[in-house]
Amino acid sequence: MANPTAAMLVIGDEILSGRTRDSNMHHLARKLSEAGIDLREVRFVPDEAEAIIAALNALRHAYDHVFTSGGIGPTHDDITADAVAAAFGVPIDVREDARAILAEHYARNGIEMNAARLRMARIPEGATLIENPVSAAPGFSLGNVHVMAGVPAVFEAMVASLLPRLTGGAPLTSASVDIPRPEGDIAGPLAALAAEFPQLSIGSYPYIREGRFGANVVIRGSDAEAVEAARARLIEMFPGEAR
Repeated sequence: MANPTAAMLVIGDEILSGRTRDSNMHHLARKLSEAGIDLREVRFVPDEAEAIIAALNALRHAYDHVFTSGGIGPTHDDITADAVAAAFGVPIDVREDARAILAEHYARNGIEMNAARLRMARIPEGATLIENPVSAAPGFSLGNVHVMAGVPAVFEAMVASLLPRLTGGAPLTSASVDIPRPEGDIAGPLAALAAEFPQLSIGSYPYIREGRFGANVVIRGSDAEAVEAARARLIEMFPGEAR
C-alpha cells in the first residue's frame, strides 16, 4: 500500500519578503519521511485571506494531509485560523478549552490575558487541538488540515505532538553515492538505473570541488533492500570511481 501523501502551506509576508528564513519545511520533511508520510508539495503564500483559502482548498483535496505554518499569533495579520474556517465553511470563535489553556499559562507566568492573546483561543468549529508545550497557544486539526505556528521552536513542538495521532506508512530510507564525473557523463547510466528500479526515487545533485565536476546521487525509497541493491548497481556502473 502506498504511503499517505502530504503538502505544506507556509504562510507569511515575512517569508516571501526574505526577511525571515523558513526552516519549518526542512524539519517537517524530515519528520514526515521518518513517519512514512510522503511530502509531495510545498506552497508559500502571503498573509492574505484569499490566497490562503485558495491554496488550502487546492491542497486539501489533492493530498491526504496538509500542514500549515504561520499566522496563528495574537496580531492583526494573524489570519490563518479565520481563513481555514472560511475554507471549510464553518464558524470560528473563542473555545473554552483553548481559552483555559491560555489563561492557566498566562496566570502561571504573571502575564495579562488581554484581547490580543485571547485571539489565539479562537478555533474553528469541529477542530481538534494540537498541544503546544512551548508557549501554550494551541494549533488545531480540522479535517485533513493541521494548523501550526510559524516560530520554529513552537512548530517543531507541535509537529511532535501531532505526528503520533497520524497513520503513516513505511519510513523512507536513502543511500548516497559520490561519482566524480559531470552530470552529462552519468545521465545515461542513471536513466538506466531508474528504469531498473522504478519503485525508487533517484536524484543527482552536482557539485564543483577543487575545480572538478561531480555529483552526489541519492537513492530513496521505502524498500531498504531495493535501495541497497540500487546503490550496489550504481557502484558497479562506475568501477573504481563511485563511492
